[in-house]
Amino acid sequence: MTNILLTGSSRGIGAATFAALEAAGATIVGQATIGGASALASDFADPAAPRALWDAALDRLDGRIDVLINNAGVFDANPIDCDDAAWVAGWERTMRINLTASAELCRLAVLHWQGRESGGRIVNIASRAAYRGDSPQHWHYAASKAGMVAMTKSIARGYAADGILAFAVCPGFTMTGMAEDYLASRDGEKLLADIPLGRVAHPDEVATIARFLALDAPESMTGAVLDVNGASYVR
Repeated sequence: MTNILLTGSSRGIGAATFAALEAAGATIVGQATIGGASALASDFADPAAPRALWDAALDRLDGRIDVLINNAGVFDANPIDCDDAAWVAGWERTMRINLTASAELCRLAVLHWQGRESGGRIVNIASRAAYRGDSPQHWHYAASKAGMVAMTKSIARGYAADGILAFAVCPGFTMTGMAEDYLASRDGEKLLADIPLGRVAHPDEVATIARFLALDAPESMTGAVLDVNGASYVR
């Protein structure tokens, strides 16, 4: 039985990934801002939250986590013409939630696996924005996801000899609450015209990739970054 900690599990890609992993027989502890029967409550805007979540998940999973999936994130607009303090606060909040909390959990996972000498897997849900950037109001979001990709590659290169594997997934627009709000606030038809497939991705499509990486991907794939964007950005 594979024990998995999945952040951002309450909706969209996270909820679909939870369902896919559960169907595959894994034991999952989810994380959400508001907890529930299947998720631990944790707000990554709080610097103490990642360690508290990790410890609570370890306790619930009898001291063993085999896979970490970092999916939690925010997509808040941060216009450059707001006042200095607000712009910096918006930047730092997004970095804290999207990147720093993920990095802290990755660090704790690597230390956990080194301590037991049995390896493990990290799957980081990044974004197409890591490579092609994002809107003028979302510098911070693109930067946080680019950092996540670079971190994933660093972990893969640094710890493969310990049996620690790391992968990243880069979705484009996916029909989650965040994407729906963004499409509604901008010219949705124009944005869709930029996707050769003609539609945004469905959460279960991204979940299929996350499940594969968490459970089945061959070891030699470590360091891979997989795109799920309808050919809207081809590297």
